[in-house]
Amino acid sequence: MGCGRVGAMLADELDAQGHSVAIIDLQSSAFQRLGPDFSGQRVHGNGFDRATLKKAHIQEAYAFAAVSNGDNSNIIATRTVSEAFGIQRVVARIADPERAELYERLGIPTVASTRRTAMAVLQRMVPPNAEIVWTGPTGAVALIAARPTQAWYGVPLQTVEAATGGRVVFVSRLSKVLVAQSHMVVQENDQLFIGVNGTKAAEVRDTLTSPPPTAALKGSAQK
Repeated sequence: MGCGRVGAMLADELDAQGHSVAIIDLQSSAFQRLGPDFSGQRVHGNGFDRATLKKAHIQEAYAFAAVSNGDNSNIIATRTVSEAFGIQRVVARIADPERAELYERLGIPTVASTRRTAMAVLQRMVPPNAEIVWTGPTGAVALIAARPTQAWYGVPLQTVEAATGGRVVFVSRLSKVLVAQSHMVVQENDQLFIGVNGTKAAEVRDTLTSPPPTAALKGSAQK
């Protein structure tokens, strides 16, 4: 549902991959955004109206995406498709990140477009030794792959966690991925995968690309 830039791109891509696609929009002119080779069905109507959904053969659908510009419309359409037609694979595009988090708790898969866009831009701006490799649906949690500078070699992972406020989950070392253990220390060429609050990603990168804080080193020495 929604033949804006996002919807048209999704429809064209799915169609090119050989899927059977139906795209719904209230404005007939919106279908002009589709590529010239689009072979799917164009359905003019309201994406949460049951009659319109049936015209799009919703009963035969494997998945449904609501990507219009209206958060409320996307949520209503997603719930209608899920509850009235039993489609299990649904996703709603939500601009408001707080609202997206609420709907996630209610069991409605969402993509918080504003936060996701910001995180995607950020991922392309950060230095190569620290990058965001995964974010949760709402962007509230992130997994950062970081290569600490030489000053961190020999420092316990517990100290890394204390300094960054994150949790070291995995360590990529000598072509192996190891589950992080409390007794491990940072070694040369280690890549750390750290789970963090999404809003603190920049702070973690700054910490690991700078020398360890003196207070953190003293704390690890005392232990």
